[in-house]
Amino acid sequence: MKSAVVIGSGFGGLALAIRLQSAGVQTTIVESRDKPGGRAYYWERDGFTFDAGPTVITDPACLEELWGLTGRSMSEDVTLDPVSPFYRLNWVDGTNFDYGNDDTLLRSEIAKLNPDDVAGYGRFLDYAAGVYREGYERLGHVAFLDFASMVKAGPSLAKYQAWNSVYAMVSKFVKSEKLRQALSFHTLLVGGNPMTTSAIYALIHKLERDGGVWFARGGTNRLVAGMVAQFERIGGVLRLGDPVTRIETLGDRATGVVTKGGLTIQADAIATNADIMHSYRDLLADNRSARRTVDRLERKRYSPSLFVVHFGIKGTWPGIPHHMILFGPRYKGLLTDIYDTGVLSEDFSLYLHHPTVTDPGLAPEGHSTFYALAPVPHMGKFPMNWDEIGPILEKRILDEVGRRLIPDIHDRIVTKFHYAPSDFATDLNAHMGSAFSLEPILTQSAYFRVHNRDDSIPNLYFVGAGTHPGAGIPGVVGSAKATAALMLDRR
Repeated sequence: MKSAVVIGSGFGGLALAIRLQSAGVQTTIVESRDKPGGRAYYWERDGFTFDAGPTVITDPACLEELWGLTGRSMSEDVTLDPVSPFYRLNWVDGTNFDYGNDDTLLRSEIAKLNPDDVAGYGRFLDYAAGVYREGYERLGHVAFLDFASMVKAGPSLAKYQAWNSVYAMVSKFVKSEKLRQALSFHTLLVGGNPMTTSAIYALIHKLERDGGVWFARGGTNRLVAGMVAQFERIGGVLRLGDPVTRIETLGDRATGVVTKGGLTIQADAIATNADIMHSYRDLLADNRSARRTVDRLERKRYSPSLFVVHFGIKGTWPGIPHHMILFGPRYKGLLTDIYDTGVLSEDFSLYLHHPTVTDPGLAPEGHSTFYALAPVPHMGKFPMNWDEIGPILEKRILDEVGRRLIPDIHDRIVTKFHYAPSDFATDLNAHMGSAFSLEPILTQSAYFRVHNRDDSIPNLYFVGAGTHPGAGIPGVVGSAKATAALMLDRR
Protein backbone atom coordinates (compact mmCIF):
# COMPACT_ATOMS: atom_id res chain seq x y z
CA MET A 1 0.00 0.00 0.00
CA LYS A 2 1.44 3.31 -1.12
CA SER A 3 -1.44 5.75 -0.59
CA ALA A 4 -4.46 6.18 1.67
CA VAL A 5 -7.29 8.61 2.23
CA VAL A 6 -8.72 9.15 5.71
CA ILE A 7 -12.18 10.71 5.83
CA GLY A 8 -12.52 12.97 8.87
CA SER A 9 -9.98 14.57 11.20
CA GLY A 10 -11.30 13.59 14.61
CA PHE A 11 -8.86 12.09 17.10
CA GLY A 12 -9.27 8.66 15.52
CA GLY A 13 -8.69 9.90 11.98
CA LEU A 14 -5.67 11.99 12.95
CA ALA A 15 -4.11 9.17 14.97
CA LEU A 16 -4.59 6.71 12.11
CA ALA A 17 -3.21 9.14 9.54
CA ILE A 18 -0.10 9.76 11.66
CA ARG A 19 0.50 6.03 11.94
CA LEU A 20 0.11 5.48 8.20
CA GLN A 21 2.25 8.45 7.20
CA SER A 22 4.93 7.41 9.71
CA ALA A 23 5.03 4.01 7.98
CA GLY A 24 5.64 5.60 4.59
CA VAL A 25 2.08 5.52 3.25
CA GLN A 26 1.25 8.83 1.54
CA THR A 27 -1.88 9.84 3.43
CA THR A 28 -4.45 12.54 2.79
CA ILE A 29 -7.08 13.54 5.35
CA VAL A 30 -10.26 15.05 3.92
CA GLU A 31 -12.27 17.07 6.47
CA SER A 32 -15.67 18.61 5.82
CA ARG A 33 -15.42 21.42 8.37
CA ASP A 34 -13.27 24.54 8.36
CA LYS A 35 -11.16 23.27 11.26
CA PRO A 36 -9.76 19.84 12.14
CA GLY A 37 -10.85 17.89 15.20
CA GLY A 38 -14.30 16.49 14.50
CA ARG A 39 -16.06 16.52 17.86
CA ALA A 40 -12.99 18.31 19.23
CA TYR A 41 -13.95 21.49 17.39
CA TYR A 42 -13.63 24.91 19.02
CA TRP A 43 -15.00 28.44 18.84
CA GLU A 44 -13.49 31.82 19.70
CA ARG A 45 -16.07 34.41 20.74
CA ASP A 46 -15.65 37.77 22.46
CA GLY A 47 -12.16 36.84 23.63
CA PHE A 48 -13.23 33.46 25.06
CA THR A 49 -12.10 30.07 23.72
CA PHE A 50 -14.69 27.30 23.89
CA ASP A 51 -13.79 23.65 23.27
CA ALA A 52 -16.64 21.62 21.85
CA GLY A 53 -15.28 18.57 23.64
CA PRO A 54 -13.88 16.12 24.60
CA THR A 55 -12.17 17.83 27.52
CA VAL A 56 -11.05 14.92 29.74
CA ILE A 57 -7.66 13.64 28.56
CA THR A 58 -6.52 10.31 30.00
CA ASP A 59 -3.73 7.88 29.13
CA PRO A 60 -1.37 10.49 27.64
CA ALA A 61 1.01 7.65 26.81
CA CYS A 62 -1.28 6.53 23.96
CA LEU A 63 -0.93 10.02 22.48
CA GLU A 64 2.80 10.31 23.10
CA GLU A 65 3.23 7.13 21.08
CA LEU A 66 2.11 9.01 17.94
CA TRP A 67 5.11 11.32 18.14
CA GLY A 68 7.44 8.53 19.19
CA LEU A 69 6.81 6.77 15.86
CA THR A 70 9.16 9.32 14.27
CA GLY A 71 11.47 9.86 17.23
CA ARG A 72 9.82 13.08 18.35
CA SER A 73 8.14 14.14 21.59
CA MET A 74 4.58 15.35 22.07
CA SER A 75 5.94 18.15 24.25
CA GLU A 76 7.30 19.82 21.09
CA ASP A 77 3.71 20.62 20.09
CA VAL A 78 1.49 20.18 23.15
CA THR A 79 1.69 21.00 26.85
CA LEU A 80 -0.46 18.84 29.10
CA ASP A 81 -1.27 20.17 32.57
CA PRO A 82 -2.44 17.83 35.36
CA VAL A 83 -5.96 18.30 36.70
CA SER A 84 -6.57 17.77 40.42
CA PRO A 85 -8.99 16.71 41.68
CA PHE A 86 -10.02 14.79 38.60
CA TYR A 87 -13.64 15.68 39.35
CA ARG A 88 -15.65 17.17 42.17
CA LEU A 89 -18.96 15.36 42.47
CA ASN A 90 -21.81 17.35 43.96
CA TRP A 91 -25.27 16.18 44.98
CA VAL A 92 -28.42 18.22 45.51
CA ASP A 93 -28.15 17.84 49.30
CA GLY A 94 -24.84 19.77 49.19
CA THR A 95 -22.51 16.76 49.55
CA ASN A 96 -19.19 17.14 47.73
CA PHE A 97 -16.84 14.30 46.85
CA ASP A 98 -13.38 15.09 45.45
CA TYR A 99 -12.26 12.29 43.19
CA GLY A 100 -8.60 11.85 42.26
CA ASN A 101 -5.68 9.43 42.43
CA ASP A 102 -4.22 10.50 45.77
CA ASP A 103 -5.05 7.26 47.56
CA THR A 104 -5.03 8.72 51.08
CA LEU A 105 -7.29 11.61 50.15
CA LEU A 106 -9.61 9.42 48.11
CA ARG A 107 -10.08 6.92 50.94
CA SER A 108 -10.72 9.84 53.29
CA GLU A 109 -13.46 11.07 50.93
CA ILE A 110 -14.93 7.55 50.82
CA ALA A 111 -14.91 7.33 54.61
CA LYS A 112 -16.98 10.51 54.79
CA LEU A 113 -19.69 8.79 52.75
CA ASN A 114 -19.46 5.42 54.50
CA PRO A 115 -16.46 4.21 56.55
CA ASP A 116 -17.39 0.59 55.84
CA ASP A 117 -16.88 1.16 52.11
CA VAL A 118 -13.15 1.90 52.36
CA ALA A 119 -12.32 -1.80 52.35
CA GLY A 120 -14.86 -2.46 49.62
CA TYR A 121 -13.25 0.21 47.48
CA GLY A 122 -9.92 -1.60 47.81
CA ARG A 123 -11.54 -4.75 46.43
CA PHE A 124 -13.15 -2.76 43.61
CA LEU A 125 -9.75 -1.31 42.73
CA ASP A 126 -8.35 -4.84 42.41
CA TYR A 127 -11.25 -5.72 40.11
CA ALA A 128 -10.73 -2.57 38.01
CA ALA A 129 -7.03 -3.39 37.67
CA GLY A 130 -7.92 -6.85 36.34
CA VAL A 131 -10.36 -5.62 33.71
CA TYR A 132 -7.87 -2.91 32.74
CA ARG A 133 -5.24 -5.56 31.99
CA GLU A 134 -7.64 -7.73 30.01
CA GLY A 135 -9.95 -5.16 28.43
CA TYR A 136 -7.54 -2.32 27.68
CA GLU A 137 -3.94 -3.49 27.65
CA ARG A 138 -4.62 -6.86 25.97
CA LEU A 139 -7.74 -6.29 23.85
CA GLY A 140 -8.12 -2.52 23.48
CA HIS A 141 -5.77 -2.13 20.50
CA VAL A 142 -6.48 -5.23 18.42
CA ALA A 143 -9.22 -5.73 15.83
CA PHE A 144 -12.02 -8.27 16.22
CA LEU A 145 -12.72 -9.37 12.65
CA ASP A 146 -14.25 -12.79 13.21
CA PHE A 147 -16.25 -14.57 15.87
CA ALA A 148 -13.29 -16.77 16.74
CA SER A 149 -11.51 -13.71 18.13
CA MET A 150 -14.52 -13.11 20.37
CA VAL A 151 -14.47 -16.72 21.55
CA LYS A 152 -10.81 -16.35 22.50
CA ALA A 153 -11.72 -13.34 24.64
CA GLY A 154 -14.58 -15.27 26.27
CA PRO A 155 -12.68 -16.65 29.30
CA SER A 156 -11.49 -13.17 30.28
CA LEU A 157 -14.98 -11.74 29.86
CA ALA A 158 -16.40 -14.55 31.98
CA LYS A 159 -13.72 -14.20 34.65
CA TYR A 160 -14.68 -10.58 35.22
CA GLN A 161 -18.45 -11.13 34.84
CA ALA A 162 -18.70 -8.84 31.83
CA TRP A 163 -22.42 -9.54 31.58
CA ASN A 164 -22.96 -7.44 34.70
CA SER A 165 -23.31 -3.69 34.36
CA VAL A 166 -20.74 -1.31 35.78
CA TYR A 167 -23.26 -0.12 38.37
CA ALA A 168 -24.17 -3.69 39.36
CA MET A 169 -20.52 -4.65 39.75
CA VAL A 170 -19.68 -1.53 41.76
CA SER A 171 -22.65 -2.33 44.00
CA LYS A 172 -21.09 -5.69 44.86
CA PHE A 173 -18.20 -3.82 46.49
CA VAL A 174 -19.65 -0.68 48.10
CA LYS A 175 -22.96 0.13 49.82
CA SER A 176 -23.16 3.94 49.73
CA GLU A 177 -25.46 5.00 46.89
CA LYS A 178 -23.41 8.17 46.37
CA LEU A 179 -20.22 6.13 46.11
CA ARG A 180 -21.91 3.75 43.67
CA GLN A 181 -22.66 6.74 41.49
CA ALA A 182 -19.13 8.11 41.93
CA LEU A 183 -17.59 4.84 40.72
CA SER A 184 -19.99 4.24 37.82
CA PHE A 185 -20.71 7.61 36.18
CA HIS A 186 -17.61 7.40 33.94
CA THR A 187 -19.42 5.33 31.33
CA LEU A 188 -21.56 8.39 30.58
CA LEU A 189 -18.41 10.09 29.27
CA VAL A 190 -18.22 7.47 26.50
CA GLY A 191 -21.96 7.27 25.83
CA GLY A 192 -22.79 4.34 28.07
CA ASN A 193 -25.56 3.87 30.62
CA PRO A 194 -23.96 2.77 33.92
CA MET A 195 -26.97 0.50 34.44
CA THR A 196 -26.42 -1.46 31.22
CA THR A 197 -22.82 -0.89 30.07
CA SER A 198 -20.59 -3.93 30.59
CA ALA A 199 -18.61 -4.07 33.83
CA ILE A 200 -15.48 -4.22 31.67
CA TYR A 201 -15.76 -0.42 31.53
CA ALA A 202 -14.75 -0.29 35.19
CA LEU A 203 -11.29 -0.20 33.65
CA ILE A 204 -11.75 3.57 33.23
CA HIS A 205 -11.19 3.98 36.97
CA LYS A 206 -7.83 2.22 36.74
CA LEU A 207 -6.94 4.12 33.56
CA GLU A 208 -7.45 7.45 35.30
CA ARG A 209 -5.85 6.38 38.53
CA ASP A 210 -2.63 5.25 36.85
CA GLY A 211 -2.36 7.79 34.04
CA GLY A 212 -4.01 10.82 35.63
CA VAL A 213 -6.41 13.34 34.11
CA TRP A 214 -4.91 16.09 31.97
CA PHE A 215 -5.82 19.23 30.08
CA ALA A 216 -4.07 20.57 26.98
CA ARG A 217 -2.88 24.11 27.60
CA GLY A 218 -4.86 26.37 25.29
CA GLY A 219 -7.69 23.82 25.14
CA THR A 220 -8.27 20.42 23.60
CA ASN A 221 -8.05 22.20 20.26
CA ARG A 222 -4.30 22.65 20.87
CA LEU A 223 -3.90 18.89 21.16
CA VAL A 224 -5.66 18.60 17.80
CA ALA A 225 -3.37 21.29 16.37
CA GLY A 226 -0.34 19.41 17.71
CA MET A 227 -1.45 16.18 16.03
CA VAL A 228 -1.96 18.07 12.77
CA ALA A 229 1.55 19.55 13.11
CA GLN A 230 3.04 16.09 13.60
CA PHE A 231 1.09 14.72 10.62
CA GLU A 232 2.06 17.52 8.26
CA ARG A 233 5.73 17.68 9.21
CA ILE A 234 6.16 14.04 8.15
CA GLY A 235 4.51 14.73 4.77
CA GLY A 236 0.79 14.19 5.38
CA VAL A 237 -1.79 16.31 3.57
CA LEU A 238 -4.87 17.79 5.29
CA ARG A 239 -7.72 19.19 3.17
CA LEU A 240 -10.31 21.28 5.05
CA GLY A 241 -13.76 22.53 4.14
CA ASP A 242 -14.53 20.02 1.37
CA PRO A 243 -16.81 17.18 2.49
CA VAL A 244 -16.49 13.73 0.97
CA THR A 245 -19.75 12.94 -0.81
CA ARG A 246 -18.95 9.47 -2.14
CA ILE A 247 -16.59 6.56 -1.62
CA GLU A 248 -16.06 5.09 -5.06
CA THR A 249 -15.93 1.32 -5.44
CA LEU A 250 -15.24 -1.06 -8.30
CA GLY A 251 -16.23 -4.63 -7.65
CA ASP A 252 -15.08 -5.44 -4.13
CA ARG A 253 -12.52 -2.63 -3.95
CA ALA A 254 -12.68 0.98 -2.81
CA THR A 255 -10.90 3.09 -5.41
CA GLY A 256 -11.11 6.63 -4.05
CA VAL A 257 -13.30 9.43 -2.79
CA VAL A 258 -15.20 12.29 -4.41
CA THR A 259 -15.65 15.59 -2.60
CA LYS A 260 -18.39 18.20 -2.73
CA GLY A 261 -15.96 20.51 -4.50
CA GLY A 262 -15.66 18.00 -7.33
CA LEU A 263 -12.23 16.63 -6.44
CA THR A 264 -11.55 12.92 -6.96
CA ILE A 265 -8.74 11.41 -4.88
CA GLN A 266 -7.70 7.88 -5.73
CA ALA A 267 -5.89 5.72 -3.20
CA ASP A 268 -4.91 2.16 -2.43
CA ALA A 269 -6.99 2.20 0.75
CA ILE A 270 -9.79 4.28 2.25
CA ALA A 271 -10.42 4.72 5.97
CA THR A 272 -13.38 6.58 7.37
CA ASN A 273 -13.53 8.39 10.68
CA ALA A 274 -16.96 9.73 9.76
CA ASP A 275 -20.14 8.60 11.48
CA ILE A 276 -20.64 4.90 10.70
CA MET A 277 -24.23 5.25 9.46
CA HIS A 278 -23.28 8.26 7.31
CA SER A 279 -20.37 6.28 5.88
CA TYR A 280 -22.45 3.26 4.89
CA ARG A 281 -25.79 4.93 4.04
CA ASP A 282 -24.57 8.08 2.29
CA LEU A 283 -20.95 7.70 1.20
CA LEU A 284 -21.49 4.12 0.00
CA ALA A 285 -25.06 4.58 -1.22
CA ASP A 286 -24.41 2.76 -4.52
CA ASN A 287 -22.77 -0.29 -2.95
CA ARG A 288 -24.94 -3.37 -2.46
CA SER A 289 -23.08 -4.81 0.53
CA ALA A 290 -23.16 -1.39 2.22
CA ARG A 291 -26.96 -1.31 1.90
CA ARG A 292 -27.15 -4.61 3.76
CA THR A 293 -24.93 -3.16 6.49
CA VAL A 294 -27.23 -0.13 6.77
CA ASP A 295 -30.15 -2.47 7.44
CA ARG A 296 -28.21 -4.03 10.32
CA LEU A 297 -27.04 -0.68 11.68
CA GLU A 298 -30.60 0.63 11.77
CA ARG A 299 -31.45 -2.11 14.27
CA LYS A 300 -28.59 -1.19 16.61
CA ARG A 301 -28.85 0.86 19.78
CA TYR A 302 -27.24 4.29 19.66
CA SER A 303 -25.86 6.35 22.51
CA PRO A 304 -27.70 9.47 23.63
CA SER A 305 -26.99 12.96 22.47
CA LEU A 306 -25.82 15.95 24.48
CA PHE A 307 -27.06 19.45 25.11
CA VAL A 308 -24.15 21.78 25.86
CA VAL A 309 -24.34 25.37 27.09
CA HIS A 310 -21.14 27.37 26.53
CA PHE A 311 -20.83 30.60 28.49
CA GLY A 312 -18.20 33.21 29.27
CA ILE A 313 -18.73 35.26 32.42
CA LYS A 314 -17.24 38.11 34.42
CA GLY A 315 -15.19 37.07 37.44
CA THR A 316 -12.88 34.22 38.34
CA TRP A 317 -13.86 31.18 40.38
CA PRO A 318 -10.89 29.45 42.06
CA GLY A 319 -13.32 27.50 44.24
CA ILE A 320 -14.90 25.72 41.27
CA PRO A 321 -12.57 22.93 40.06
CA HIS A 322 -11.83 22.13 36.44
CA HIS A 323 -14.34 19.26 36.22
CA MET A 324 -17.54 18.94 38.23
CA ILE A 325 -20.44 16.51 38.09
CA LEU A 326 -23.64 18.05 39.40
CA PHE A 327 -25.91 15.09 40.07
CA GLY A 328 -29.64 15.64 39.91
CA PRO A 329 -32.17 14.24 42.39
CA ARG A 330 -32.44 10.96 40.43
CA TYR A 331 -29.82 8.62 39.02
CA LYS A 332 -31.35 5.39 37.72
CA GLY A 333 -34.66 7.04 36.81
CA LEU A 334 -32.97 9.80 34.85
CA LEU A 335 -30.87 7.26 32.97
CA THR A 336 -34.02 5.34 32.07
CA ASP A 337 -35.56 8.53 30.70
CA ILE A 338 -32.49 9.27 28.57
CA TYR A 339 -31.64 5.79 27.29
CA ASP A 340 -34.95 3.95 27.19
CA THR A 341 -38.10 6.04 27.19
CA GLY A 342 -36.72 9.08 25.39
CA VAL A 343 -38.10 11.60 27.87
CA LEU A 344 -36.59 15.05 28.30
CA SER A 345 -36.91 15.14 32.07
CA GLU A 346 -37.61 18.12 34.27
CA ASP A 347 -34.48 17.23 36.25
CA PHE A 348 -31.01 16.58 34.86
CA SER A 349 -27.42 15.89 35.80
CA LEU A 350 -24.65 18.12 34.50
CA TYR A 351 -20.98 17.89 33.68
CA LEU A 352 -19.51 21.35 34.29
CA HIS A 353 -16.25 22.21 32.56
CA HIS A 354 -14.27 25.17 33.97
CA PRO A 355 -10.99 25.27 32.03
CA THR A 356 -9.89 28.76 33.09
CA VAL A 357 -9.18 27.52 36.61
CA THR A 358 -6.31 25.59 34.97
CA ASP A 359 -5.57 27.90 32.03
CA PRO A 360 -6.72 31.52 32.53
CA GLY A 361 -5.64 32.34 28.99
CA LEU A 362 -8.89 30.86 27.64
CA ALA A 363 -10.79 34.00 28.70
CA PRO A 364 -10.11 37.74 28.90
CA GLU A 365 -8.41 38.85 32.11
CA GLY A 366 -10.78 38.70 35.05
CA HIS A 367 -13.23 36.43 33.21
CA SER A 368 -13.96 32.70 33.04
CA THR A 369 -14.90 30.15 30.41
CA PHE A 370 -17.40 27.37 31.20
CA TYR A 371 -19.60 24.83 29.59
CA ALA A 372 -22.41 22.80 31.15
CA LEU A 373 -23.31 19.51 29.47
CA ALA A 374 -26.47 17.49 29.96
CA PRO A 375 -27.00 14.03 28.41
CA VAL A 376 -30.31 13.98 26.52
CA PRO A 377 -32.10 11.39 24.36
CA HIS A 378 -31.03 11.16 20.75
CA MET A 379 -33.38 12.39 18.07
CA GLY A 380 -34.65 8.91 17.28
CA LYS A 381 -36.17 8.72 20.75
CA PHE A 382 -36.97 12.42 21.11
CA PRO A 383 -37.74 13.87 17.65
CA MET A 384 -38.57 17.38 18.80
CA ASN A 385 -37.71 20.83 17.46
CA TRP A 386 -34.49 21.84 19.19
CA ASP A 387 -34.76 25.38 17.83
CA GLU A 388 -37.76 25.77 20.14
CA ILE A 389 -36.59 23.63 23.06
CA GLY A 390 -32.96 24.79 23.10
CA PRO A 391 -33.42 28.28 24.58
CA ILE A 392 -35.73 26.89 27.28
CA LEU A 393 -33.31 24.15 28.32
CA GLU A 394 -30.37 26.54 28.14
CA LYS A 395 -32.01 28.83 30.71
CA ARG A 396 -32.92 25.92 32.98
CA ILE A 397 -29.33 24.70 32.95
CA LEU A 398 -27.89 28.14 33.67
CA ASP A 399 -30.47 28.57 36.46
CA GLU A 400 -29.27 25.31 38.02
CA VAL A 401 -25.60 26.31 37.84
CA GLY A 402 -26.61 29.62 39.43
CA ARG A 403 -28.57 27.94 42.19
CA ARG A 404 -25.75 25.57 43.10
CA LEU A 405 -22.58 27.57 42.36
CA ILE A 406 -22.83 31.09 40.90
CA PRO A 407 -25.93 32.90 42.28
CA ASP A 408 -25.77 35.95 39.97
CA ILE A 409 -24.74 34.01 36.87
CA HIS A 410 -27.19 35.73 34.52
CA ASP A 411 -25.83 39.17 35.44
CA ARG A 412 -22.26 38.01 34.79
CA ILE A 413 -22.73 36.45 31.35
CA VAL A 414 -20.72 38.15 28.59
CA THR A 415 -21.41 35.61 25.85
CA LYS A 416 -23.29 32.32 25.59
CA PHE A 417 -24.57 29.81 23.06
CA HIS A 418 -25.73 26.21 23.07
CA TYR A 419 -25.08 23.09 21.02
CA ALA A 420 -27.99 20.66 20.61
CA PRO A 421 -28.59 17.15 19.17
CA SER A 422 -29.66 18.76 15.88
CA ASP A 423 -26.21 20.38 15.68
CA PHE A 424 -24.50 16.99 16.10
CA ALA A 425 -26.65 15.71 13.23
CA THR A 426 -26.00 18.72 10.98
CA ASP A 427 -22.33 19.46 11.67
CA LEU A 428 -21.07 15.91 12.20
CA ASN A 429 -23.56 13.79 10.21
CA ALA A 430 -24.17 11.98 13.50
CA HIS A 431 -26.96 9.43 13.14
CA MET A 432 -29.98 10.71 15.08
CA GLY A 433 -27.68 13.29 16.68
CA SER A 434 -25.96 10.61 18.76
CA ALA A 435 -22.89 12.05 20.47
CA PHE A 436 -20.95 8.76 20.82
CA SER A 437 -22.17 6.49 17.98
CA LEU A 438 -23.18 2.94 18.98
CA GLU A 439 -24.15 2.47 22.62
CA PRO A 440 -21.36 0.50 24.37
CA ILE A 441 -23.34 -2.50 25.57
CA LEU A 442 -21.79 -5.99 25.59
CA THR A 443 -23.72 -7.11 22.48
CA GLN A 444 -22.35 -4.09 20.58
CA SER A 445 -18.73 -4.42 21.69
CA ALA A 446 -15.60 -5.94 20.13
CA TYR A 447 -16.67 -8.34 17.31
CA PHE A 448 -20.26 -7.08 17.61
CA ARG A 449 -19.22 -3.50 16.87
CA VAL A 450 -18.54 -2.18 13.35
CA HIS A 451 -15.37 -3.97 12.28
CA ASN A 452 -12.16 -2.02 11.77
CA ARG A 453 -12.05 -3.48 8.25
CA ASP A 454 -15.16 -3.94 6.15
CA ASP A 455 -16.20 -7.56 5.64
CA SER A 456 -16.95 -7.18 1.91
CA ILE A 457 -14.60 -4.40 0.77
CA PRO A 458 -11.15 -5.48 1.97
CA ASN A 459 -9.43 -2.13 1.47
CA LEU A 460 -12.11 -0.11 3.29
CA TYR A 461 -11.39 0.57 6.96
CA PHE A 462 -13.09 2.21 9.91
CA VAL A 463 -11.72 4.18 12.84
CA GLY A 464 -13.32 6.13 15.67
CA ALA A 465 -16.14 5.77 18.17
CA GLY A 466 -18.32 3.45 16.06
CA THR A 467 -15.70 0.73 15.76
CA HIS A 468 -13.71 -1.26 18.33
CA PRO A 469 -12.98 -0.38 21.10
CA GLY A 470 -15.34 2.64 21.25
CA ALA A 471 -15.62 6.28 22.24
CA GLY A 472 -13.37 8.53 24.33
CA ILE A 473 -9.88 9.72 23.43
CA PRO A 474 -8.08 6.51 24.52
CA GLY A 475 -10.77 4.46 22.75
CA VAL A 476 -10.56 6.15 19.38
CA VAL A 477 -6.77 6.39 19.52
CA GLY A 478 -6.79 2.67 20.32
CA SER A 479 -9.05 2.05 17.32
CA ALA A 480 -6.49 3.86 15.17
CA LYS A 481 -3.77 1.52 16.40
CA ALA A 482 -5.91 -1.53 15.65
CA THR A 483 -6.90 -0.25 12.21
CA ALA A 484 -3.36 0.77 11.30
CA ALA A 485 -2.14 -2.73 12.13
CA LEU A 486 -4.65 -4.13 9.64
CA MET A 487 -3.80 -1.60 6.93
CA LEU A 488 -0.08 -2.18 7.33
CA ASP A 489 -0.60 -5.93 7.66
CA ARG A 490 1.09 -6.07 11.05
CA ARG A 491 -1.52 -8.09 12.92
